[in-house]
Order: sequence, then C-alpha cells, then structure tokens
Amino acid sequence: MKKILMSIVALGLAMPAFAGKAVMEGSTTVLPIAQKAAEVFMNNNPGEEISVRGGGSGVGIASIIDGTCDIADASRAIKPAELEKAAKKGRNLKAHVIAMDGISHIVHPSNTVTNLTREQIKKMYTSRASNWKEFGGPDLRIVVISRDSASGTFEAFSDMVLDRKRVRPDAIMQASNQAIASIVARTPGAIGYVGLGYLTPAVKAIGVDGIIPTKESVLRNKYPITRPLFMYTNGKPEGTVKKFIDFLKSPEGQKIVNEEGFVGLK
Repeated sequence: MKKILMSIVALGLAMPAFAGKAVMEGSTTVLPIAQKAAEVFMNNNPGEEISVRGGGSGVGIASIIDGTCDIADASRAIKPAELEKAAKKGRNLKAHVIAMDGISHIVHPSNTVTNLTREQIKKMYTSRASNWKEFGGPDLRIVVISRDSASGTFEAFSDMVLDRKRVRPDAIMQASNQAIASIVARTPGAIGYVGLGYLTPAVKAIGVDGIIPTKESVLRNKYPITRPLFMYTNGKPEGTVKKFIDFLKSPEGQKIVNEEGFVGLK
C-alpha cells in the first residue's frame, strides 16, 4: 500500500497542476480573437487552462447569467432585460471592451456593386427587392444572408441599419460569420455581413455610405457601422479570468486582436 501511495504521489508531481481554469463562450465574431489569445496565454502560463466555445453573443450572455461560463464573449452591449435577469440570480455582470470592429457588408467578387447606402441595405433586407439591377448592379437575383437572433452582430446590424425592422422572410439565416462568408463566396447574387476579421479575397467588401470597412476607417470612426467587442465577467474578474483579460488588454494581447483582422485598443 505504501508503494502504491508513493507511486501516486510521484505521478502527481510529474503531471502539471492546473493553477486555474476558465470557460469562455459566446460571439462568433470574437471567437478568432478568443481562440488565439487563449492559445498564447496558456503557452505563456503553464498550468492555466482556458476553454473556448462559440454559439453567439446571446448564448454566451445566457451562460454567464446561469453560471455555466466564466467569460461571455459578445459583439453587442448587454440588454437591460439580461442585466435584470442576472441581478435576480445574484450576478453582477461587468463589461470589458477588448477590441473594435466594423460590420462589413460583403458580396461575391464578381458583383460590380461597390457601394450601398444604409437605406439601400435596409430595403434589401426588409422588402421584396429582388434584383441587383435596382441598385446599379448586374441582372442577378438578390440572395439575402443574415445572422440568427442569438447573434450580437445581428443585434448591432438591426440597430444601426434596419432600425429594428424585421428581416424579410426569405432571408437565409446563419449561425456564424464564417457560414455567411462561405455562402457569399459561392453565390454570385448574395449579400451578407460579417465582422472585419472575416474579410478574405473570397468575398468583396462594399462601401456603406461611401466608406469602405477597413481598420483605419473603423479606428477613425468614419465607417458608419462600427461597434466595440466585449467580454463580460461576473463581478470584478479574479484569478485566471483576471490574468487572461489583463493579457488580452496588454500590448501582446492587442497585437493578437490586430493580427486577427480586428482593431486593437492600443
């Protein structure tokens, strides 16, 4: 028995002990930042463990209210009703701005349209506008791609572009930025919207009210559909959660934000 106990102790000493664990969940816009930052953070801090999941801003906020995650990633501000629900459960949610973003409208690279006004985008998404010819484009059927209701990107887009009007019933709803980008990349008549970090040569970003979404236009607050990206914690962060958020706000963390295609705070 003594030998067995000594073996267990020796094994325990040989294995790395986790100093702390944290679960992060939510926005698919924030997801590339969260995944890369967690990877670098854990490499820099042996013994710390960060688990990262997507699901959408609404999912992340619901999870932190319910106590099933430690950090909620969100691409929108928390709603009063969510704050009220959190308070009823004895949870005091705190917002941490970790980056800036521009909601970028994208079309297939073959589409000749280079700019739309917010009113034109609103018309596309809320009415029966059916052909790109109505907007100075090719003779193609408009295929509207949108995020689902759990998405913070959808909430921000609805506020800033749609004036909270309902999306047309034939819109194709998707659960992630990547899903929208993939559909637009293979559909000549499609229009969608994604976070700045999801822009690739496979899609074409168009101007909104004459301004192209770029890091510079977002940083200078010239692009009209600009928003902060958040991480929410229950109260003042402590332990692993504090270490991670401090890291993300540091120059090294903000470098990751910029490398992932978003706009750093520093």
